[in-house]
Amino acid sequence: MSPKNVIFKKTCKDKSVGVFMGKRDFVDRVDSVDPVDGVILIDPEALAGRKVFVTLSCTFRYGRDDMDVMGIAFRRELYLSTRQVYPPLQDRDKGVHTKVQAKLLRKLGSNAYPFFFEFPDNLPCSVALQPAPHDVGKQCAVEFEIKAFSAESQDAKVRKRSTVKLMIRKVQYAPDMQGAPPSVETTKDFVMSDKPLHVKVHLDKELYYHGETIQVHVNIANHSNKNIKNIVLSVDQVATVVLYSNDSYVKCVDIEDSGDSVSAGATLQKVYKMLPLLANNRERRGIALDGKLKHEDTNLASSSVVKEGALKEVMGIMVSYRVMVKLIIGGMMGSSEVGLEVPFKLMHPKPDAVSWRTRWCSRSSSAAT
Repeated sequence: MSPKNVIFKKTCKDKSVGVFMGKRDFVDRVDSVDPVDGVILIDPEALAGRKVFVTLSCTFRYGRDDMDVMGIAFRRELYLSTRQVYPPLQDRDKGVHTKVQAKLLRKLGSNAYPFFFEFPDNLPCSVALQPAPHDVGKQCAVEFEIKAFSAESQDAKVRKRSTVKLMIRKVQYAPDMQGAPPSVETTKDFVMSDKPLHVKVHLDKELYYHGETIQVHVNIANHSNKNIKNIVLSVDQVATVVLYSNDSYVKCVDIEDSGDSVSAGATLQKVYKMLPLLANNRERRGIALDGKLKHEDTNLASSSVVKEGALKEVMGIMVSYRVMVKLIIGGMMGSSEVGLEVPFKLMHPKPDAVSWRTRWCSRSSSAAT
């Protein structure tokens, strides 16, 4: 989230229009989304009689702007809403303003005008696919943008010198309630073996925060006459581009080749620790990332949480995670595999939850000393 008491501002080249906003991250709570609010500052002399408009747009980009195949551009506008800011369509002082708008209007004076947008409930969150180190141009991404411009009319040709753009993000945080800890088990029968192999894998919770270690509990009862030669664990990110192709990209973002073996008739109970981080995957093309603003770092994309009944086809890129556990089974005819996959969610905690945990930990540390 944007720091408190920080104002983000940007002005177009001809100085006719400037955008002022109190934050650039807007939270999607599944059942509601933070409204987008800000203030436009105009210079009447630089405007020279032109009007001022502001737009909120959501764009799904799956190629560079200069790419065009058979007349089809590699971008699609998912949402566009436009407001006329100047001349104002209603009395500025009679409108209802947010706290940030009220402060900005007092500070900036009579040439400042508020704007306000509400997100529809069917838009995706900001997400991008990581380009390769040598890729050039815009990455495949869902992007949100506030654009203010001056022109003779809304449909008139807009000059770049009279246009200012500010990227914003639509983000989701972990819900207050955790679901049941995920658990998967399977029983495998083998030819020439009287008894089966039983495997159970469970996690200690359904939802993990970015940077938090995932504890994978593996229980194996190998009643068969087969030897388990190795156990390999991985965390997979599944990014499904649902808008134009429904392609799924499965990327391993953490792996552990344990080397553990379980002989015939033996058992194993062990907790493995996995830690999926962008820091270990920065060179890998196609990994989904949370949308980022210029000059800011980001992280692996958070799990997508969609409102019940929402059309997934317009969600752009859907992201999910799973832990994969593979048992490599030895045999006379060669090796075989037994695999289990356990789904989980990876998200950010709410900012107030982080500050509460920080204060609680500091108090605990002080008490201990």
